[in-house]
Amino acid sequence: MSTDQVKDEAGFKLYAAKLQQEAAQRGYPKPLLDQVFASLSFHPRAVVADKGQPEFVETLDTYLPKRVSKQRIDMARQMYQQHRAELARVEKKYGVPARFIVSLWGLESAFGRITGNFSVPSALATMAYDGRREDFFKTEFFLALDILSEGHIELAQMKGSWAGAMGHTQFMPSSFMKYAQDGDGDGHKDIWTNRSDAFASIANYLKIEGWQPGLTWGRQVQLPKNFDYSLVIPTGSKDRAQWLQWWQKSERSLAAWQKLGVRTADGKTLPKRAVNAALVMPDNKDGRAYLAYHNYQTLMHWNRSYYFVSSVGYLADLIDNG
Repeated sequence: MSTDQVKDEAGFKLYAAKLQQEAAQRGYPKPLLDQVFASLSFHPRAVVADKGQPEFVETLDTYLPKRVSKQRIDMARQMYQQHRAELARVEKKYGVPARFIVSLWGLESAFGRITGNFSVPSALATMAYDGRREDFFKTEFFLALDILSEGHIELAQMKGSWAGAMGHTQFMPSSFMKYAQDGDGDGHKDIWTNRSDAFASIANYLKIEGWQPGLTWGRQVQLPKNFDYSLVIPTGSKDRAQWLQWWQKSERSLAAWQKLGVRTADGKTLPKRAVNAALVMPDNKDGRAYLAYHNYQTLMHWNRSYYFVSSVGYLADLIDNG
């Protein structure tokens, strides 16, 4: 579909009618389709938001204080304590530390308080109609129908962001289908209103994507003068596969980094552990340097953004230091 034609309500209705025909051909129950397609509405704000996502014009030093504010740190520590027993059970089952579950929960949805108020089917249909990534959003739309047909949530409660990210975890429907869990055994995977399901789903995501128990995410480090910056993973990878290739070129043992003059953030020797790490500099030579452990890769699978992963790890570390 061409993306340069004017997108309006009338065009959306025509697009939705074709979408309904395709959904019927796929065999979805007629009552479900009648309900969902009667509810669909065009969200021009979503199209504007998609086209107008701001470019990063800030550095990690300006980003972190905003994303990991004192209020968010205090709230994260409070939630960590308040739900400690439940988090401990989830940590034991999935092998993912509770502090990372709370950190992701806090950064994705402000601990379930800001989950988006768009109807997910309407948001996804709007984004598909917009046409910039039609195949992607059509696939997500049909997966949203799968979630509804399986009875995990009622249509009225299926709310999310303008792009269709849902609930406490801000999962797209494809992530829901792969990672969502029934944390309390009630037969539903409800990441919208059920905190137990949200905790288990976050932990399951990290476990499936290779979280290594007993290992943290990384650490900020100091680099020596005249350091060889070709050892740093470049920024601006086109996809995860390229980024992982760059990771392999950078990765070496902590002992090897120690020999190269790398030290902890406060200038001390690196830990004497048989652990490999790659070197990440989100703002290139002008900013902070991190030795990234294997679990950094897992967090980058959640969101391939150095700034996002730095904020997750930073908040998780501060939760433990409360």
